[in-house]
Amino acid sequence: MKNILWGLSLLLLPTLAMAEDTINGADTAWILTATALVLFMTIPGLSLFYAGLTRSKNVLSILMQCFSLTCLMSILWYVVGYSLAFSEGNQWVGGLSNMFMANVTKESISGTIPEALFAGFQMTFAIITPALIVGAFAERMKFSAMLLFSSVWLIVVYAPVCHWVWGGGWLSELGVLDFAGGIVVHITAGVAALVAAIVIGNRKNWPQTAMPPHNMTMTVTGAGMLWVGWFGFNAGSALAADENAAMALVATHLSAAAGSLAWMACEWRKFGKPSVLGIVTGMVAGLGTITPASGSVSPAAAIIIGLSAGIICFYATMFIKQKLKIDDSLDVFPVHGVGGILGSFLVGIFCASDLGPFSGYGFGGDNSTIGEQLGAQLTGIGSTILYTAIATWIILKLVDAITGLRVDDEEEAIGLDLALHEEKGYDI
Repeated sequence: MKNILWGLSLLLLPTLAMAEDTINGADTAWILTATALVLFMTIPGLSLFYAGLTRSKNVLSILMQCFSLTCLMSILWYVVGYSLAFSEGNQWVGGLSNMFMANVTKESISGTIPEALFAGFQMTFAIITPALIVGAFAERMKFSAMLLFSSVWLIVVYAPVCHWVWGGGWLSELGVLDFAGGIVVHITAGVAALVAAIVIGNRKNWPQTAMPPHNMTMTVTGAGMLWVGWFGFNAGSALAADENAAMALVATHLSAAAGSLAWMACEWRKFGKPSVLGIVTGMVAGLGTITPASGSVSPAAAIIIGLSAGIICFYATMFIKQKLKIDDSLDVFPVHGVGGILGSFLVGIFCASDLGPFSGYGFGGDNSTIGEQLGAQLTGIGSTILYTAIATWIILKLVDAITGLRVDDEEEAIGLDLALHEEKGYDI
């Protein structure tokens, strides 16, 4: 009888193996939805969030930059980006076997979803990352320079770092945790933004002249879209409709809420009044900081991460602008860069399955040790900061030599809407 059962189990093995390579309808439906949500984050979410923060004479330039980057990064991802990030290569970068998505067919499978869907989902990440950087040089960079810089940056910085972490590269082998892009998206975009703000220089008359947001209603609308879209960003990174996606969604929401309240409290205490700008910026800080940890920590840890994000990113913003006098126009580095660094570090702590007396209060993740994981996280953070900073500086200098980076003083005074696009955002 035992021999019969053993023989039957051997006959079933090929079937079981084939089952692992079949498309799961629920997973596919969820990632289709998540892909739409992440694209929704860029247009219209990030577009409106950023546009409302600029002065009225530059509102269309921001919308144009985000929209054009969505188009251009999509084509570049199809041509070479996906191949460099996810094709089999070496520890540093993928190969060119999937240029023009040569081997991505209707029959190709990635896990339990079609490979075309996986490539499309990752495309939306490649779109929003360069778009985040736009906020650092808002109101003063040439449109042509922005397009050239973003194109080279996607290929030279984003695709290799993506391969390091998610494409089987050296950070992946080291065991670095980055569930949805704290390192790949937020640290790279944040560091590039800081370098760009330094290289391009401050806006004319900043900080002597106040340059407040022209339309907070637009910014809050965009912020709400970002919050909703971020569920696709983080929960979609589970690449399945499962318990990991569910927990990532809850962690994402709680961190955003905690980050908003923490930033509001800091601002209320420092300036005497809470602002709408503060609470929505705290939301973005909470979302960016939970991103690398969202699939690895508990809801209780997510709240602590969100509170930390609201406080630390608030004071980072004050330090960058008031102490260092760097005109990172829309606070890309102190919110996304610092948030990505903080979240990528804290996941090394809160991923531990045993956090001593704190475990009884709902803390703890899936890993058993802290020390080894923290070492991997610090390596990933440090190497990404260093590589991104050097590569971004070189790209900016090359673009400056080819087209020039910055509009002239007259164009900046007129506003980029009229100077570069011969249009106005408002005609009233």
